[in-house]
Amino acid sequence: MRKSVLLLVPALLLGGCTWGINPTPASQNVRTAWNGDVSGCRDLGKVTVSVMDHVGPVDRNDIKVRDELQVMARNQAAEMHADTIKPLAEPSGGSQPWGAYQCGSRTIQPAGTPADQTQPPQGGGTQTFPVKGG
Repeated sequence: MRKSVLLLVPALLLGGCTWGINPTPASQNVRTAWNGDVSGCRDLGKVTVSVMDHVGPVDRNDIKVRDELQVMARNQAAEMHADTIKPLAEPSGGSQPWGAYQCGSRTIQPAGTPADQTQPPQGGGTQTFPVKGG
């Protein structure tokens, strides 16, 4: 019993590590089209990225794995001179395919955002939004 606890502790500690995957300076200019709308963009190809999704018998945090996959996809897309990526499928086994696109100055809207809310107000005025509260 005691041996199994001693072996499990290092695995759990390693499961919380970020593995040193950091965005490159060039990838800071790469957007993610979560809504999948890349119409009007030029398709530059596909990148498939992989990270460790488990350490031994311990699964890593799904959010961290997904975050690292996105960072790696943005890094690779920047090397291809792409400015936009979109996921082509859900992560599976620590791997995920992404499409790389060149959209230029075209703005990618977040999913569920009406087009009129992404434009600055005309005439330099202010714009207000309703606040949900209880």
